[in-house]
Amino acid sequence: MINKTVKNVQEALQGVQDGMTFMLGGFGLCGIPENAIHELLRLGVKDLTCISNNAGVDDYGIGLLLQKRQVKKMIASYVGENAEFERQLLSGELEVELIPQGTLAERIRAGGAGIPAFFTPAGYGTEVGEGKESREFNGKMYLMEAWLKADFSFVKAWKGDTAGNLIFKGTARNFNPMMATAGKITVAEVEELVPAGELDPNMIHTPGIFVQRIFQGEKYEKRIEQRTVRTL
Repeated sequence: MINKTVKNVQEALQGVQDGMTFMLGGFGLCGIPENAIHELLRLGVKDLTCISNNAGVDDYGIGLLLQKRQVKKMIASYVGENAEFERQLLSGELEVELIPQGTLAERIRAGGAGIPAFFTPAGYGTEVGEGKESREFNGKMYLMEAWLKADFSFVKAWKGDTAGNLIFKGTARNFNPMMATAGKITVAEVEELVPAGELDPNMIHTPGIFVQRIFQGEKYEKRIEQRTVRTL
């Protein structure tokens, strides 16, 4: 069985260059590839197109890349937690493609499945549909949406094995599994890395065939976007 393990995040991100398109897993700050983002920050690569459900927050996640002006274009669904993102958008410094969340998920899944386009009713008759082909099916109008693919997909899992098989935990099983299928090179960082054969095959969410590089991450902060407490 092929061993997909690399020593560290530096080795995992070999080949990353300016102008590339990246997918970054996560939802809010849950399940984001923290180690990969910090390495992208250290490398200083720029003119990036980032595909992610959201743009992190001002001082964490993709928000760190935005602060350093490393991102040229964001393809995302929700960006409401990031004031710097809003500023760059309104000032014209950042290209933005906002996509309904379900459409974003399906475009990524289509990229991984080799489906170049599909039809969805979401966004028809709105700005989302401007310039896109539409067609009627059973009396209802649909938009044609194209797949999304990336040069690198960066995902974060709870547990993985040396063959690249991944298990996601709880809400971290969001955009990560589908993004793992849609990158030319998929880099998985995991909290726990085990030998091949130790994972229960019935529990695996992403088969190792989709993963090219895997490493055990470190120093995960797992930040919470908005902490709400109550007085007892």
